[in-house]
Amino acid sequence: MRKFCSLTFVFTVLLFASFARAQEPQVDIAGGGSTLWSSKNTTASEAFLPPPLKGGTYPSVFFQYLNAKDRGINIEGVFRYHKGIYNNFQFYRPVIIDANGVYSHRLATKTDGDLMAGAGLMTLLFYGVGSCPLPAGGCSANLNSTHFLVHAGFGVRYYAWRNVFIRPEVHYYFIPNNHEFHSDNLFRLGASVGYTWGRH
Repeated sequence: MRKFCSLTFVFTVLLFASFARAQEPQVDIAGGGSTLWSSKNTTASEAFLPPPLKGGTYPSVFFQYLNAKDRGINIEGVFRYHKGIYNNFQFYRPVIIDANGVYSHRLATKTDGDLMAGAGLMTLLFYGVGSCPLPAGGCSANLNSTHFLVHAGFGVRYYAWRNVFIRPEVHYYFIPNNHEFHSDNLFRLGASVGYTWGRH
């Protein structure tokens, strides 16, 4: 009887532990690189035509939390690694940060898909040109322009080794009143390498 009770206790603990593990959250952290693409206006007759926001190398990082039902949040940020040249005149650097609701789905044994949608901000850092007119200095190094954005994205996490994954991804941003550039529509294409804790 004592052995039976001991085995029952051990079995109950193992069953509870496996159930608790099934309820554990999943956390993904990754870094990667990407590039931007947007359309260019070829028919406008304006004397000063805003340029398209495209090209360049954009390092990225993201944090993702999923509950036991594979739903959660995703926070990511990207910035242009080298300064761009705005209309061949002024240096600038875009920085994009967004927060999303995310749904993950198992596509194959080593492959999960992440579908996300949310909102965020794009800040443009426009760096000053020319010399400072003040004798003592103190001029601002840059001028910021910040815009609200709506984001949607999709990525495929492939687990190449244990909990290490590679995630090709595509992102779409709608940036209303993005008057510094030609289009309010922006795409980002890239890939990330990351690690998962508690994969479901």
